[in-house]
Amino acid sequence: MDTDRRRGGRGRAVRVSALLACGAVVLAGCGAMPVTGDVKAVDASQPGDSQVQVYAVPPREGAAPIEVVDGFLESMTSDDPDFRTTRKYLTAQAARAWQPGEGTTVLSKAPNRNGPTIHGKERASETTYTLTGEQVAAVDAQSSYRPLAPSEYSQMLHLVQERGADGKQEWRIDIVPDGLVLGQSDFKRLYRSVNKYYFAAGRADDRSALVADPVYVRNRTDPVTRMDTATQTVRTLLEGPSNWLRPVVDSRFPAGTALKRGVTSLAPDDQNVLKVPLNKRADKAGQGACRMMAAQVLFTLRDLTSARVGQVELQGGQGPLCSLGADEAEEFASDNGSEGPDSQYFVDEKGHVQRIPGSSKGSGEPEPVIGPLGSGTVAMGAVGVARDEEQAAAVSANRQHLYVSSLTEESEPADPVVTSRAERSADRLSAPSWDGRGDLWVADRDPANPRLLRLVGGAGEPQEVPVSGLDGGRIEGLRMSADGVRVALRVSKDGHTTLHIGRVERHGSGEDEQVSVEDLRQAAPQLADVTAVSWSGRSRLVVVGKEEGGVQQVRYVQADGSTSSSGVLPGVNQVTTIAAADDDQLPLMADTEGDGIVKLSPGDNWQTVLKKGSSLVYPG
Repeated sequence: MDTDRRRGGRGRAVRVSALLACGAVVLAGCGAMPVTGDVKAVDASQPGDSQVQVYAVPPREGAAPIEVVDGFLESMTSDDPDFRTTRKYLTAQAARAWQPGEGTTVLSKAPNRNGPTIHGKERASETTYTLTGEQVAAVDAQSSYRPLAPSEYSQMLHLVQERGADGKQEWRIDIVPDGLVLGQSDFKRLYRSVNKYYFAAGRADDRSALVADPVYVRNRTDPVTRMDTATQTVRTLLEGPSNWLRPVVDSRFPAGTALKRGVTSLAPDDQNVLKVPLNKRADKAGQGACRMMAAQVLFTLRDLTSARVGQVELQGGQGPLCSLGADEAEEFASDNGSEGPDSQYFVDEKGHVQRIPGSSKGSGEPEPVIGPLGSGTVAMGAVGVARDEEQAAAVSANRQHLYVSSLTEESEPADPVVTSRAERSADRLSAPSWDGRGDLWVADRDPANPRLLRLVGGAGEPQEVPVSGLDGGRIEGLRMSADGVRVALRVSKDGHTTLHIGRVERHGSGEDEQVSVEDLRQAAPQLADVTAVSWSGRSRLVVVGKEEGGVQQVRYVQADGSTSSSGVLPGVNQVTTIAAADDDQLPLMADTEGDGIVKLSPGDNWQTVLKKGSSLVYPG
């Protein structure tokens, strides 16, 4: 928990167990105290303990302004129902107006408070403290997380004296910003990341188009809505996609659909059936749309360990609407409900593309792929394989040409589908990537004409895709998501290469379809230089990079830029590329300069797979 309330250099407020600290807390006027957990001091730099529950403590009689401020900050970190106790630190008017659900400001550590500032002649009746810190993220009213480059945070808390019910004057806060202000440790303790799911826009008949939309919901019970975690998650699903994802996804729930009034808990019964009571707006959905609605709920809840759902039954104003089992919902998965990639692919020391069968073990005997990529005269330097494993694209060793070939039948060497005119190989073509629609993407890094290119179905004339928000940066590498609506870009600018996520927007259809990448968002602002990236699931990426002045590390990040609970992975030296599958049970693979191609299986350490070879990839 964040407890770093710096009091003018006089030390820290330290939370300990309720048994030992109850009297001390009341005397000090602290705003919150833990009621479970071991007896220990907790520093703001420590990870949050989600098992610790904190209750708010009201201000003591005659509390000084500094105690009121510290108590209010502590109380914000509690599980106080509707923040009723927290509001006792505010004037009556401010308590009514304060909106804690309007978003959360996330600081690197708990906020410092500077002051007091005395207001001239009014020094006896009012004072001001300033909350400061380093802001690293923000969570909006839609529960969407956005990382920020570290920046200075500063907000004012204004205090006045207000007459209490007993007629005595008490210091209370009358000017307070809406929302919560939390340090990272408290944020991680109080909130958890979940994925809600929507269908890719314009693909209503495509059952493989579910897209993950990550949001943060409250652990245990939300103080404002009094909903448990599963109910909060369903509520955010019904409210619709986040603003960033909204242009490229659709919900199958009719407009205005919400949980029935008063529903605060959702849990499967003893048959693992989850019944979701909805308002009358849901009655408008037909059976086909209702099944898709149920699929959205199933996929949204299946990551919640506390809600193991085998079947969802949606209930409307007039009774049951439809039901869908977990097995049936797989037909809507973004991977077509397949068993995952059958193989891994890499480029051997001779420049030929080879296949490693049996990717669940990553230890099959390599064999050349069918066609010219596996036995041709042109040496290849990087490869990308279509998700159906029927086609592959490879960039020549000098990075000048991109070739596409069948993997299912022999064919003659074809002409390159893309050629870069850049003089240096480092300025030519990136490694190719395939999206879930079967389209091929590659970046030409030619300084004279940098472009992001798409080939529909891996064939035809390359189409240049506009990218908004590059701001003079150059795309060094890319990885397309399985759902086809997001792209991870490594962008170089001012001597650094950083990671960005872009939204892939499509307008029109067929030959008239126009595609663009919009609204780039930095996904790992803590990394000053990103060497490699790969999607690792529906909303998670594995990233290789360095912090400013640091050493190379491999870590997971969420697509919204938040740090995954999996955290930093075991170290491995000099990684140049990384490869992960949507199935997290498949090994993570990496190219290294010293150890060749290595793998990391769940619960294991890095192991060498091949001493020679490069550009190992999973399909995609």
